[in-house]
Amino acid sequence: MTPPSPITAVIFDLDGVLVDSFAVMRQAFETAYAEVVGGDRPPFEDYRRHLGRYFPDIMRIMGLPAEMEEPFVRESQRLAHQVRIYDGVPAMLGLLRTLGVPTAVATGKSGPRARSLLGQLGLLRRFDAVIGSDEVRRPKPAPDIVERALAVLAVPASAAVMVGDAVTDMRSAQSAGVRAAAAVWGEGEEADLVAANPDMVLRHPMAVPMLVRSRAA
Repeated sequence: MTPPSPITAVIFDLDGVLVDSFAVMRQAFETAYAEVVGGDRPPFEDYRRHLGRYFPDIMRIMGLPAEMEEPFVRESQRLAHQVRIYDGVPAMLGLLRTLGVPTAVATGKSGPRARSLLGQLGLLRRFDAVIGSDEVRRPKPAPDIVERALAVLAVPASAAVMVGDAVTDMRSAQSAGVRAAAAVWGEGEEADLVAANPDMVLRHPMAVPMLVRSRAA
């Protein structure tokens, strides 16, 4: 049997993989729901099941008003200082850079929001590309955003891995012919991720450069 191609590039989701933004996301969603819909029972747990998708798509799937996007984005930006980088992520990105591995972010956020947040956190320069769901024709779980990252990084699908914490990340990677790695150090539901048949399950950010090393070896 032909051995798998070495992994020479890594594509990351953002929220739940590089940064812990869960509390901010909850507060922003609840504020947007109260302002636009009203009531005291915002369906955040339903919203949570769709994390990884583009916010307007989630609103459409849940049957909620598209007008929720404006206050959601406003509150997310206001609370951005509360977002924290996961332990191990800076060291992991530094090692990937030392190994000469090109990296990209392919996120459910819009491109400007993602780049702004990464800039605030001092991580933007760690990546060769940051691509938002508003910058492709079809957002996750379609393959478009992963294919765009492959084109920017100039690597074939067989040489890349997508690291994500949502089923939509796994589906997007698989549709693009990229290996799918489930990151379970954040808020992602491990059982749901495993059921999506990822190629590997990673329990700590430093598993990413070790994966690249082992495949390259």
